[in-house]
Amino acid sequence: MFEAVEGSASLAQLEQQVLDFWEKEDIFVKSMERRREGKAYVFYDGPPFATGLPHYGHLLAGTIKDVVPRYQTMRGRYVERTFGWDCHGLPIESLAQSALGLAGAPAIKACGIERFNEQCRSMVLTYVKEWETTVKRLGRWVDFENGYKTMDPTFMESIWWVFQQLWKQGRIYKAHRIMPYSWKLNTPLSNFEANSNYQDVQDPSLSIRIKMLSLPPGLELPDEIQCYLLIWTTTPWTLPSNLAVCVGPDIDYCLVRDADSQAAYLLAKARLEAYYKEESQYELLAEFKGSELVGLKYEPIFDYFAKQRPNAFRVLADDFVSTADGSGIVHMAPAYGEDDYRVCRANDIELVDPLDEDGNFTDEVPDFAGQLCKDADKEIIRLLKAQGKLVHHSTIVHSYPFCERTDTPLIYRAIEAWYVRVEDMHERLLKSNSQIKWMPEYVGEKRFANWLAEAKDWNISRNRFWGSCIPLWINVEDENDIICVGSVAELEELSGCKVSDLHKQFIDRIEIRRDGKLYRRTPEVLDCWFESGSMPYAQHHYPFANKEKVEKAFPAEFIAEGLDQTRGWFYTLIVISTALFDQPAFTNVVVNGLVLAEDGRKMSKRLQNYPDPMQVINSYGADALRLCLLGSPVVRAEDLRFSESAVREVMRSVLLPLWNAYSFLVTYARLDQWRPADALRTAPQQPAHVLDRWILSRLASITIDMRQAMDSYDLQKGATRFTAFIEDLTNWYIRRSRRRFWKSSNDSDKDEAYQTLYHVLLSFCKLACPFIPFITENIYRNLRSEQMPESVHLCDYPEASAQDCDQELNLCMSRTMRAVSLGRYLRSQTGLKIRQPLARVLLVSADAAVRRDLESMSEIIAEELNVKELLLQADEQELVRLSALPNLKKLGPKYGRRLKELGALISALSGTQVSALLNGEELMLELSDGESLSLSLDDILVQRQEREGLTVANEDDITVALDTRLDEALISEGWARELVSKLQGLRKELQFEVSDRIHIEFYGPEEVQEAVKTQGEYIAAETLALSLKPSQKPCRHEVEMNGLKASFNLEKA
Repeated sequence: MFEAVEGSASLAQLEQQVLDFWEKEDIFVKSMERRREGKAYVFYDGPPFATGLPHYGHLLAGTIKDVVPRYQTMRGRYVERTFGWDCHGLPIESLAQSALGLAGAPAIKACGIERFNEQCRSMVLTYVKEWETTVKRLGRWVDFENGYKTMDPTFMESIWWVFQQLWKQGRIYKAHRIMPYSWKLNTPLSNFEANSNYQDVQDPSLSIRIKMLSLPPGLELPDEIQCYLLIWTTTPWTLPSNLAVCVGPDIDYCLVRDADSQAAYLLAKARLEAYYKEESQYELLAEFKGSELVGLKYEPIFDYFAKQRPNAFRVLADDFVSTADGSGIVHMAPAYGEDDYRVCRANDIELVDPLDEDGNFTDEVPDFAGQLCKDADKEIIRLLKAQGKLVHHSTIVHSYPFCERTDTPLIYRAIEAWYVRVEDMHERLLKSNSQIKWMPEYVGEKRFANWLAEAKDWNISRNRFWGSCIPLWINVEDENDIICVGSVAELEELSGCKVSDLHKQFIDRIEIRRDGKLYRRTPEVLDCWFESGSMPYAQHHYPFANKEKVEKAFPAEFIAEGLDQTRGWFYTLIVISTALFDQPAFTNVVVNGLVLAEDGRKMSKRLQNYPDPMQVINSYGADALRLCLLGSPVVRAEDLRFSESAVREVMRSVLLPLWNAYSFLVTYARLDQWRPADALRTAPQQPAHVLDRWILSRLASITIDMRQAMDSYDLQKGATRFTAFIEDLTNWYIRRSRRRFWKSSNDSDKDEAYQTLYHVLLSFCKLACPFIPFITENIYRNLRSEQMPESVHLCDYPEASAQDCDQELNLCMSRTMRAVSLGRYLRSQTGLKIRQPLARVLLVSADAAVRRDLESMSEIIAEELNVKELLLQADEQELVRLSALPNLKKLGPKYGRRLKELGALISALSGTQVSALLNGEELMLELSDGESLSLSLDDILVQRQEREGLTVANEDDITVALDTRLDEALISEGWARELVSKLQGLRKELQFEVSDRIHIEFYGPEEVQEAVKTQGEYIAAETLALSLKPSQKPCRHEVEMNGLKASFNLEKA
């Protein structure tokens, strides 16, 4: 016997029972052991930081990472799911700095790197317990006990091996380059890190004049005219470091005399209008090609470096200069711009960089010493104005990169750093990418492929402290003499020292002496993305252990992360795997979008613009949250505005109906003492009732659809397929089959109904359990027989073939439900409740096959729409008056001036003519000039005017018309049905069992008395009433019906 089911159960509380069952019976471990001999399905889990609590983005990615392994396990694959932790890098360092009260790298060094790093180590796993609690409560199965940490010596040693392989290939090099630099963190960042946090900001836009010290050859001007170069910039803080200006060699320049002064300005001819609105405002003195200006000298904007750089302060030329904005002459500070650096270096101008590691001006620039470079803009502008150099000052809004960790603006500056050579790998990277199936496809084919095609060499060094050390020992007397170490054993052999820890405070003490030379380690640590990109190997301590296992299982079949990882983890994985093995590290990837607050902004703790995830789970259940996320476009790389109401709606419209369907089966099965036969392991064979055959066919169809969706990693399709099935099961099959379960006789039809619903629910649990693991487990455990696995998650995934699907029956029932839906819509539009019977419904379709289907289901349609008579016909002219208007969008461009006459002809078409067009025929019209033209349905807009007494709706090839006229008999029957509904509600409210017989007393208006008088037998049968008597005074339970009040007493018999 099935255990009784609570009809009003709290799904969230029931989930806790499932969690207890999983833990007590070790179901996750059993699911793994059950498939241990199966083919391995390799899944990489990108490691998160445990320095903060998990948010909705983590829960989304975690749910995706749970659904796919659960499905693959049920398909017979062996899926290891080990959890990893990202332990190094700036998130942890920021926490340690706050804990120790340190600001900036100098303070860390003064405190002591050993103390600082040990503080980092102690804080790495701050929120591990909270993570484990949340991940488990979400229903995600993952192995925490055997997980990896990027700070483990074994993991770090594998990182050294990866680095050494790249070194041996000649891919590692050191260079001065212009890089994004975080002055808050005192370290350069990689280009892909800088691209992850652009913000719209206001910056100054300056045009300044620089006094020319020489003129182009052959140009002679009166002594009173002073010539200036006109330059433009949005970074005033770089002007103290100006060492050159640059022109385009083929750009046309002109020297113009200002009408209001003796000043003459040199600028691009194409930019004249940007500075002078009228030609009368200037006098053209001369024109030049940019190439003619090369070598001209000018007076330094500021004289801080005039003596140190005598070769500077001249005009250079390069093709990067354009006339899209500014003056066509570019100010160059080679320490702070990529083109500036390249062009000045090519012209033997050495850079100057008067900023310290905190981004403050040094004493080399005394006017601004100690000021943060970006903060000095206002003071620099004030000084330029005082010196008469400021020509124009305004503000622009543009997109600018910010440090993702500190949310402070980055600067670009020349930094000496270590790089991985990537720019020669573009074709290899694109080839690797072509072997990956992306979901959605456009992310890989467009966004990621475009990124790979333009990938820059990767800056892998960070001037930080807590991370994997770059394993390079450099000769103290020859910086080109370098030893790259690839293992602990190699370092111990080279140094003679025992190595127990690979962090900076230990490794930096180790020196190597070889052939009388002393080697010390370069001080930088590795970008933590290098660690993440190496996790396929490092998590298994490859190649020092598990060599065969890793190589056999490489590449992974599946990974999943957010869209931002196209420039993060996805990118570093493919760069390293392609460099090492010429193949991608993964072959399938699901990319999710961003989970935003309901108002469309980023979720913010400060703004408190989102509900606490655990509160949502504890209120509505993890299944509801999982399904809300999985059924949305966010699993296809689109952003989602998250709302608690959406989770509530999933619980209300999907999970509770499923639970009610299960409760319905168990309740009536217990009443009838029905149990499935031991042989009932497959679907009932060819049941007699059309509803049974249909729902089994639908089950087979959804089984095929679900397997196809999951095999193609289309999780949204999978989620929406089975939610639609629940609607069909609960709102059509069970509702239409209720009387088969209610009837007292246990005949074959009732048994087949039980068999069908039992099989469908059990099979559906297996189909849906990867998505909603809790409710399906609860249902399955009560329905299973002793011979079945103890958990739904230990079952095989259901199979079905095309032969199991009756497509004709599916189409027939779909048409039937569409007709019913149209009829119900008409009732709602006219305010006629479904309990109010109507005289007739007319169904119209020009398609004979549609009419046949509707006729075969006419009894069901009539009952669903509560009508006495159903009529079918091919022509809708009896329902509506048909007319037409011209389709102006189509006919206008084609007929122009003749459209007015053509429109009049179309408006004059008869109903018969419009009907012919609806049936696919063409119509010939003759214009006044004698031209005949052929008219089709696309040329007109059909107008339908309902005939009196009818209300009409159309969808595709079905038109439905309800006769809304009521007589006294129909009204009385409507009251009877309303009475039954209210009495059934009172039975439930009074917690009567569904089998309880009752006595009813009633007190109410004439309409109620008349309904009881004429429909008493029906009312008694529907409510299991043995008696139905009038009362002389108001009863205990008052209800309102159709605006009138009545009251009832209900007593158990």
